[in-house]
Amino acid sequence: MKKLYRSRKDRKIAGVCGGIGEYLGIDPTILRVIFLVCWAAVLYFLLCLVIPEEGK
Repeated sequence: MKKLYRSRKDRKIAGVCGGIGEYLGIDPTILRVIFLVCWAAVLYFLLCLVIPEEGK
């Protein structure tokens, strides 16, 4: 059984996406893009809740 580890060879910051990519057999670059898009969507949604509409 494989274990999930942070990658030592495929890392940009801490090797998290590299480790997940190695574990799942997916290109870590694709995972990095997915993580960035998801975080941007969450941030956008939160800002929609916090920032009032013009004229209110």
